[in-house]
Amino acid sequence: MDRTRGFDERPGSAMSNTSSTKSEKEDMWSSMLSSVASSKRLPHKSILVLGGSAEGQKEFVESLGGAGSGTGGGNRKGEKRPPIANEFALGYTYLDVLDADHEDVLARLGVYLISEPTPSFIPLLQPLFTPTTLPETLVVILLDWSKPWDWMRSIKTWVRLLRGIFTSLDDDCRRTLDEVTHAWETRRSTYTDAGGGEVTIPLGPGEFDEPLGLPLCVVCYNADKIETLERERGWKEEAFDFVLQFLRTVLLKHGASLIYTTPSTPSPIRPLILSLLSIQSSSRQPPLKHNVIDRDKVLVPPHWDSWGKIRVLREGFDVEGIGSGWSIDISPGSTDQSSVEDGAVEIYEEVIKDPKRGDPEGFNLLNKSGGSGGIEVPAVDTQVFLASQLELLEAKAAEEMATRGRKEDKYNTASGEDVMEHVGPVQFNVGGIQVDAENMLERLKEREQTRASEQEPVPPNQTSGEGKSQNEVLSAFFTALMKKKGATKGTSPGS
Repeated sequence: MDRTRGFDERPGSAMSNTSSTKSEKEDMWSSMLSSVASSKRLPHKSILVLGGSAEGQKEFVESLGGAGSGTGGGNRKGEKRPPIANEFALGYTYLDVLDADHEDVLARLGVYLISEPTPSFIPLLQPLFTPTTLPETLVVILLDWSKPWDWMRSIKTWVRLLRGIFTSLDDDCRRTLDEVTHAWETRRSTYTDAGGGEVTIPLGPGEFDEPLGLPLCVVCYNADKIETLERERGWKEEAFDFVLQFLRTVLLKHGASLIYTTPSTPSPIRPLILSLLSIQSSSRQPPLKHNVIDRDKVLVPPHWDSWGKIRVLREGFDVEGIGSGWSIDISPGSTDQSSVEDGAVEIYEEVIKDPKRGDPEGFNLLNKSGGSGGIEVPAVDTQVFLASQLELLEAKAAEEMATRGRKEDKYNTASGEDVMEHVGPVQFNVGGIQVDAENMLERLKEREQTRASEQEPVPPNQTSGEGKSQNEVLSAFFTALMKKKGATKGTSPGS
């Protein structure tokens, strides 16, 4: 009986194993299908990065991964970092936006990168703008702090290029752009009061009167170069305030945001970009806090700035004139390279000058404010410098030779007197009587002069010559005695 029961149970167990295997396969396929479906439900966002160097673009993409991401691209731990192809023409990369725990994927980002505003790249950019992608696209312009004198012309060129592309799109895309512009403007001017009703706030002067069509963010990277500008080019606080006021005035017209970043330094750039793309994190994030005081950590969130806040930074800045000049610069009749009369770019480049164009300081306002000029000086040609040094060396050598000759003549003239002063009076003993040789010489000279004046002239071959010769003999004798006395250092002959 037991054998029969055991025999009868075998087919049943096999059938149960088969059914469990089928259920596992169904669960596996269902999980795969659900994961694919969930990935399709993920919001897809696009970022168009304009300008900057290849390295600056890579740093920007890596900054979107978050401070705690070891991959640098926002992927889960252990996943391979996606490559960043931005060496030629239009570059591309992608990354997943993760939550604070790096577990849930909030959105999928496609990042398009282009460095130069070359007109030949326009056909590459046009397919990126469709009625589906336009509402989910953000434009980012990168500006390098190593060349702040090029900023306004760079922004002008990119804005004109984008406007040219948008005007060439079809009617559906242009209607979508109008809808995006209206939604962005409404987001700024509408808020909910305590009673739950919506209140519309009118836009301020110079605010969002030149809408681009898409949200815009300007990132000024390499903010560590600020100290270099201050140390090597003599920039002062008024220089950095002028640049910041100019940027804020121009970007206010497009409703854009602004941020300064430093490599390897934490910054709020990731939450700023996510808020501009309307990506909501599962965890509660603190609101973005503006910062216009710290010159290397500036943050101007969208819909925050105004002319009044710009004037507060430093008095005397003409926000009305700069705003009007910028509208002239980006008008269809202007050009990208040449300066436009009464344009804002011309005003900016008159103050913040390129050192390669004749202003070594790179900041002309220093001279207007009483500065002592630039720290740098133009380099002198090597051959000219060496020739001038040779002339100096030859002149110095001639002067040293002349000084040395005068010293030798003076030494030879005074050497006899110096010896006499050093040896002192010379005396010797003659027959027990002390005789001063110098005094004796003086007496002989005086007697000879007296005798010569009293006697009448006589022929040269007579006694006068004999007397003179005797005096000369005596003088030579006493001189020899003095020299001998000096050689024996003042000792008397009888000693």
